Amino acid sequence: MVKVKLCGFTREEDIKKAVELDADYIGIVLYPKSPRYVSWNRVGRLIECSGKAKTVAVMVNPSHEDVMKALDMGFDLIQLHGEESFSFAKGVGIHRILKAFRTCKGVQIQEDWKMAHGILLDACTPAYGGSGQSADWEFAKILVEDGFRVFLAGGLKPDNVAQAIAKVNPYAVDVSSGIEISPGIKDHKRMEEFMHAVKNAPKN
Repeated sequence: MVKVKLCGFTREEDIKKAVELDADYIGIVLYPKSPRYVSWNRVGRLIECSGKAKTVAVMVNPSHEDVMKALDMGFDLIQLHGEESFSFAKGVGIHRILKAFRTCKGVQIQEDWKMAHGILLDACTPAYGGSGQSADWEFAKILVEDGFRVFLAGGLKPDNVAQAIAKVNPYAVDVSSGIEISPGIKDHKRMEEFMHAVKNAPKN
């Protein structure tokens, strides 16, 4: 089955619900300008609720020191959601990196990123994720066929995620705004609906 990354958590009760629903990845945003930002002093409590799910620290153009701090605090993976270079990611530990790219026209993704835990494809917007707009599914499909481990993000929700899976056949799907009441506050019913839709999506 396609794996699921639920992202943008700010509350313990929402993470516990994600674990109950067998989410594979739990994303927590450490970017101060995000409406879903979680401060360093609250991160530990959220990680403690994550069960067997892999925890992902979502960061935008962080320093090497901040990345290492996140790993030391217990995160399994780092999602680099800015303009970070491959050499920066390699210096951190490439196997622990999920690198995000906006699927804007003309974007090129170097083959070296196949070494990462995965690449996350998001919408072509000025924002660093969480926009609710869709990524380029055709481009994502090409990268999947080229051997990239693709996490498909951007505008996914319970009523279109099965279609996205059928079209792209990604390694994982990623959702944040599509399961929210407001930024950082999750709707447990929509979380259930999203997971159900993924589990029942057509198999390629």
